[in-house]
Amino acid sequence: MTSQPLRPFAGRLSRLLVWALFAVTSSVAHADPAAREVTAVKHYEADERRRAADKPFEFRGIPLGITLDEFRAGSTVRATPVGSVPICETDVLAGSLGMSLKTGESLTVACRWAHRSAAGWTVSQAVVDGAPAEDHVLRFARANQQSGLRLFEISFVINEVTAGDLRNALAARYGEPRLVTKTDAPANGALPVYVWENAVSSITLCFLPSTHNGTLTYLLKDPDAWMKSLVRQWQASSAEAG
Repeated sequence: MTSQPLRPFAGRLSRLLVWALFAVTSSVAHADPAAREVTAVKHYEADERRRAADKPFEFRGIPLGITLDEFRAGSTVRATPVGSVPICETDVLAGSLGMSLKTGESLTVACRWAHRSAAGWTVSQAVVDGAPAEDHVLRFARANQQSGLRLFEISFVINEVTAGDLRNALAARYGEPRLVTKTDAPANGALPVYVWENAVSSITLCFLPSTHNGTLTYLLKDPDAWMKSLVRQWQASSAEAG
């Protein structure tokens, strides 16, 4: 007998609960726009990091993995003086620059930037972190005999000050590097080697205490045994160094 008067109250209570649930849901859906923007930025940055992990490193707009034809056709020259152009071992001018002369069918081809001077063609200086490098070479290789030549390695010799600045710049861009070799006593010949890696490429910065220079190397990773054999050939033969 007492249940009848409670029914209107129960109905009002149900409607109140539905309204409260709607209010909570609505407040979440209309959260602070700034908070939504921060969340969106975090998702974007995470996506960018995932994409970067699958993308080869690049040196000032020149990405590892591009073909030799793309490199030569592009207008991206990172060397001084102005007017420098790429000269490769497949060019007739290669010999005048102290480079090997190769055919277009070669398995590896090295290139350097060069310019015409009063004395003829001269190797230019690559510009690394705003400073001229003492030496540079861009190496291209084939994954197999049928594939095209692709940029496999870029290396430079830079001074100690530039190397220190570059280490900080790379850390700011890619995060702290992996320290391969510690150097507590440079006189003993130990070398500090810093490595930045992603899934497909690496950047290695090595300090040379004896010469007060550093070497900077951009390297395209490739698990293929053919590529590994080419690396061994480069290491074993000074002629292949360009």
